[in-house]
Amino acid sequence: MIPVPGEAMVLAAGLGVRLRPLTLDRPKALVEVGGVPLIDRTLDRLQAAGVRRAVVNLHYKGNSLRQHLALRRQPEILLSDETALLLETGGGVKKALALLRAAPFYVVNCDIIWRDAHGDSLADLARRWDDDAMDALLLLHPTVSAIGYGGVGDFFMDPLGRLARRPESMVAPFVFTGVQLLHPRLFEGAPEGPFSLNRLYDVAAENGRLFGLRHDGAWMDVGTPAGLREAERALAEGG
Repeated sequence: MIPVPGEAMVLAAGLGVRLRPLTLDRPKALVEVGGVPLIDRTLDRLQAAGVRRAVVNLHYKGNSLRQHLALRRQPEILLSDETALLLETGGGVKKALALLRAAPFYVVNCDIIWRDAHGDSLADLARRWDDDAMDALLLLHPTVSAIGYGGVGDFFMDPLGRLARRPESMVAPFVFTGVQLLHPRLFEGAPEGPFSLNRLYDVAAENGRLFGLRHDGAWMDVGTPAGLREAERALAEGG
C-alpha cells in the first residue's frame, strides 16, 4: 500500500486511425463523448483522485491538443512532445520518465472511459500496490462486460493477482483497461525508440512481477466510432 500517487502520464499521442473520420480534423484526445473531450474526462478522474501533475504526450495534430491543454489549470500539465517520432506506449512513457518524479506513477490511455461501482479504482490501485513484489499493477475488467470491446481479452489472473498472458487459442477472462500503476524500474534495460508497453509487461510477467486488480463498474473502449456510440448510450443510461 502507498499513498495515492501525485503524478500520472496520459497516453494521447496516437494517430486515432480507428476513430476516423472523427479524427481527420482533431487528435483522438479531443474527440468528445457526451460533450466532453476524452482528454478532459481522463484528467478530471486523475485530478479527483489527487493527482497534481500529469504528463501528456503529443504527436498527431499536437498543436490542437497543446492549445486545449493550455486552458487547463489543474492538474499541472507537462507536455512530452513526440512530433518528430511517435514512440508508441512504451517508448512514450520511457521518454516521459524525465518529467516524472513519483514512483510508482499512474499511466492512463485517453481512449477509454471507466466508472467505478464503489470507491475509486485509482485509490484502489494505490492500496493494492506492493513495492517489494510489483513492477506493474494493471486495472483489469471482465471481458464479457466490457462496453465497445470486441476482443477476446488479455490476461488470466491467479488468486494472488499475478497475471499471465492469454494463449493465442483461448479467450481470457480479463481485458486490460488502460489504467495502471508502473514503477520506473520496469523500464530498466528497455530499448531506445518506439516500443510497446506489452514488451515490458511480458518481462515483468516472466519475473512474477506483473499483477492485476479487478475493476468493478463499467468500462468503455471508445477507440472506434462504434465503441464511442455504445459509450454514449451507456452514459445516457447511467453506465
